[in-house]
Amino acid sequence: MAEDDLLSQMLHAWRDDIESVPFPQFGELLIPRQQTRSRHTPAPSAACVTNATRRTDA
Repeated sequence: MAEDDLLSQMLHAWRDDIESVPFPQFGELLIPRQQTRSRHTPAPSAACVTNATRRTDA
């Protein structure tokens, strides 16, 4: 029982410590401008992908 009491005391002390730190307040949220990329148009023949791991024992 003494261990339970000690653990409970430690838990309460930890909660008190965590709750004593104020949550950060933001006056204005600034989101940086996102970079844009140009659209990539793949070449017609380069878009075809083949399976290089075909079974040869069939």
